Amino acid sequence: MSQYMSSVVYHEAKQVRVEEKPKPTPAEGWALIKVSHAGICGTDLNIYVGAHPRAKGPLVLGHEISGTLVEGHPTLPAGTPVTIRPLLFCGECEPCQTGKSHVCKDLKLVGIDRDGGIAEYVTAPWETIHVIPEGVSMKLGALIEPLAVGVHAVRQSGFVPGDTALVFGAGPIGMCVAVSLKLLGAGRILIVEPHPFRLQRAKELGFETIDPREGDVTQRLLEKTGGMGADYTFDCAGHPSVSEILTHVTKVRGTVVTVAAYKKPAPIDLLQVMFKELTLKGVRVYTPKDFEIAAQLLKQDFDFEKLITHVLPIDEIQEGFDLLLGGGDAIKVMLNLEEGSQ
Repeated sequence: MSQYMSSVVYHEAKQVRVEEKPKPTPAEGWALIKVSHAGICGTDLNIYVGAHPRAKGPLVLGHEISGTLVEGHPTLPAGTPVTIRPLLFCGECEPCQTGKSHVCKDLKLVGIDRDGGIAEYVTAPWETIHVIPEGVSMKLGALIEPLAVGVHAVRQSGFVPGDTALVFGAGPIGMCVAVSLKLLGAGRILIVEPHPFRLQRAKELGFETIDPREGDVTQRLLEKTGGMGADYTFDCAGHPSVSEILTHVTKVRGTVVTVAAYKKPAPIDLLQVMFKELTLKGVRVYTPKDFEIAAQLLKQDFDFEKLITHVLPIDEIQEGFDLLLGGGDAIKVMLNLEEGSQ
């Protein structure tokens, strides 16, 4: 067996290459995983363009992965299909000590602060390795991580089944939030998205849609909800034009959830928060429980395949970045690390 592996390495802004690197050896408390599929995330795009404050080259990208255990786990046998919850936490700060390690004061991530999983092999701590449920493909297994973001957003919102939800953005995270809402019992889900392909895909998956290019979003949303607005509004777009209207499209005593990462302080009408007694919530990544729920949701009767629009071989990584950064017809773009498989 070769001691080297193919991997996607970020060097500096807009410089990524497929390179041979030494296969990692798991440290004590870590296990080695042979990667099958890896998704390209919005964070990977930020790193690629040189906009991520922590990521420094040379760095193997990727934190949305599926694969099989090779060695090093105390209870799971070799060959077990797994994914990883790519959080690295200190275990000592107040959030970690109170069971909230996902908001560790020094939170780090695989694929950002250390080498990630767009490679033939990756290592991960035992406690962050999750088994992919039986019947879930390796391709869908790599969707567990972004779906867990959606599950976490919905569970943290205080969402009540039967309520109306509004989601801004039909990219990978917006769609994962919408799917989580649907499978966890939302009465009605509306998605706002300007990109024609993503808007059409949302319609195909059974969601009500609003195209902001066709008129005032606030007015149209209020028309659709009898003048009340949404019970829960999820901002998965991260654009100032969205933050400006979040409090206007949410009903009295409703909840606004910020899922997207804003690069700069964003405008928001706090007077509406006061007048309507709104709840503003922020959410970040996920808990182990969210990961387990996301894995089980993938077994439900839903066409998850429609979220994965492209599966490319590792040597087409540049095409994947160009497609996503160029506004192409794509939602989730994945790489297949298994030579000769489809």
